[in-house]
Amino acid sequence: MEKTFYRYLLRFRYGHAEDPIVRFANGAYADHSFPKGSVDYEELSGYLELNGDYLESMAVFDELWEQFVYEASPRAR
Repeated sequence: MEKTFYRYLLRFRYGHAEDPIVRFANGAYADHSFPKGSVDYEELSGYLELNGDYLESMAVFDELWEQFVYEASPRAR
């Protein structure tokens, strides 16, 4: 995976404010401690469980993670 999860997440920043994915993206953008260089599920989920008060539900992260992994895989191209 070349692209980080953070860079993937930022594509969702501009959208409807009531969308939980948009709120997650904007929250991560404002979180200066977010592990921006990570592509590791365990590191990201652990960080969000402890610090992701802007994340409505870990299910939102899990859904985006699955999309990220799928889009980063060679078969998705």
